[in-house]
Amino acid sequence: MIEPFKMGYTVVGGLGIFILGMKFLSDSLQMLSGGLIRKAISSLTTNRFLAVLVGLTVTAFVQSSSITTVMVVGLTNAGLMQLSQAIGVILGANIGTTITGWILAVNIGKYGLLLIALGIFPMLFSKNERISATSKVLVALGMIFFGLEIMSGAFTPLRTHEGFMNLMLILDAKSLLSLLGCVAIGCLMTMVVQSSSAMLGITIALAVTGAIPLYTAIALVMGENIGTTITAQFAAIGSTVNARRSAMAHSMFNVLGVLILITVFSPYVSLVEQIVPGAADFVNSKGNRPYIAAHIALAHSLFNVTATLVMLPFLGQLEKFVIRIVPETGGGKKGPFRYIGPPGSMPVAMGISMVLEELKRMQESVHKALRHVGSLLHRDLKGRDRFLQKVKAIEEQTDIMQHEITTFTVALMQAGQSSKEQSDRAYAYVRAADELESIADYAASICSHMRRLAKQEQDFSEDAWKDLIHFHHEVFAFFILVCKDFSNEDTSDPREIKDAASRLNELAETTRNAHLDRMKSGSCGALAALTFSDMAVSLHRIKNHTVNLHEAMSVEISPGF
Repeated sequence: MIEPFKMGYTVVGGLGIFILGMKFLSDSLQMLSGGLIRKAISSLTTNRFLAVLVGLTVTAFVQSSSITTVMVVGLTNAGLMQLSQAIGVILGANIGTTITGWILAVNIGKYGLLLIALGIFPMLFSKNERISATSKVLVALGMIFFGLEIMSGAFTPLRTHEGFMNLMLILDAKSLLSLLGCVAIGCLMTMVVQSSSAMLGITIALAVTGAIPLYTAIALVMGENIGTTITAQFAAIGSTVNARRSAMAHSMFNVLGVLILITVFSPYVSLVEQIVPGAADFVNSKGNRPYIAAHIALAHSLFNVTATLVMLPFLGQLEKFVIRIVPETGGGKKGPFRYIGPPGSMPVAMGISMVLEELKRMQESVHKALRHVGSLLHRDLKGRDRFLQKVKAIEEQTDIMQHEITTFTVALMQAGQSSKEQSDRAYAYVRAADELESIADYAASICSHMRRLAKQEQDFSEDAWKDLIHFHHEVFAFFILVCKDFSNEDTSDPREIKDAASRLNELAETTRNAHLDRMKSGSCGALAALTFSDMAVSLHRIKNHTVNLHEAMSVEISPGF
C-alpha cells in the first residue's frame, strides 16, 4: 500500500541528504586538491587533448559538470579562455561527471551511517585542515549512500503498484516514441532539479528497487545529460558572444550525442549488459537489483567517453557551427572584469585563480600607464594629449577593476568554504588590487600636473627634466622587478626588492636636494617648482605602493592551494 505523502517526504528528505552529501564531497575534495585546480586552469592551451583533461580533472574534484561549465562560461566571458579551449574543457567535464555514477554504483548503502560516524567528530573538532577535510569526505560519502538508501526504500512500493507499473510499460524505452519520452522526462526533471547528479541518484534508486528497467534508466540518464546544459545557458544570458557560444557548444554536443545514441540504443544497451558482470535484472533476496547501478554507471561513462573521442577530431567544425548559430550581434558587452553568476557557483580555489588572472590583466594595464608616463616626459608639452588620455582611461578602468575584484573576492569567500591558505591568498589579492589602483591614480596625477604646467605655459629646466626622467625610469624598473611576483615560474628576491627600494629612497632625496638648489638659484619659477615637487612626490608614492604590492603578492611564494 502506497502512502503518497509519506513517500513524498521520504524521497525529498533522502534527496536532500544526498545533495548535501554531494556538496560536502565537492567542498572537501577541493580542500584536499592542493594546487591541482589552479594548475589545471593555468595549463590551458589550444591543445584540445589537454583542455579535455583539464575539464575532466576539475569536474572530478568539483563533482558537478554544471559548476564546471558555468566556470567555463565565466572564464570565456572574462576573456581568460578562448572558445576552442572552452569546448575542450566542456567535453572533459562530460567525462568527469560520470564519476558520480560509479560512486553511487558502489553497493555500500547500509554502511552510510558507519561512514558518518567515523568522520563526523574529526570533521567537527580537528584543528588540522587536512584531517578535517579527509573526515568530511567520509561524512559526505556516508550521506550520499544513506540518502540513496532512503530514496530506494521509499521507492520500493512502486515496483508492485499497478498504476506505476502500467506507466513503466508505456515508458519502457524499447520503442522510439517511448525512448524519446524517457529522454524528455530525464531532461525536464534535471532542468527543474538543476543537478544531473541528483537526478542520477533518483534514477539509480528507482532502478535498484526494480521500479524501472535498465532500458528506461539509461534513457533517463541520456535525458539528464541534455538537461544539465540548461545551467550554463542561464549563466550565459547577457554575457559576451564567446561565453554564449561556449554554453551553446555544451548543449549542441550533448544533444547531438544523445540523438546519435538513439539510433543504436538497443545494441548499445546490449553491449553494456555484456560488459558488466552480473545480470541487470537479477533480483536478490531483498527484492533489489544489486548489479543494475553498475550497468547505469557504465552506460553513462561509455556514452560520454565515446562521444568525446568521436567529437575531438571535429572540434574545429563544432566551433564554426556554434559561431554560425550564435552571431556577434545582441551579446552583452565585455567589461573590464565580468564573471557569470554568483561566486557560489564555482569552487573557492577556481574563483581565486580567476581573480589572480584578472590581477595579471590589471597589472598589465598599470604597466602601460607607467610606460605612457615615461613617453610623456620625453615629449614637448604640445604633443602629450594622446598619452594623457590613455593614462586617464587606464586609471578609470583600474578603479572599476579594483572595485569588482574586491566585491567578487569577498562574495566568493562568503559563499564557499575556504582553507586558511585560500583566505590568506584572497586577502592578498584584494590588497594587491588596491595597491595597483593607487599606482594608476598617481600615474594619472603626474599627467594632471603636466597638464597644469602646459596650461600655465611653464616649463622645467633641462636639468629638472633629466632628474625627473631618471627618477621615473628607476621607479618603472622597480615596478617591473616587483611584478615578477605575478609569474608562477619567476618570483623576485625579497632582499633584492629591499635594496632597490632603499636606492630609490636615496634617489628621491637626491632629486629633492637638486630641486631645492635650483629653486635657490632662481632657475625655476614658483609654479614650475611646485609642479616638479608634486610630480616627484607622486613618483615616490608609486614606489611606496609598489613595495606594498610586493608584500601583498609575496603570498604567491607560499605553497599553492
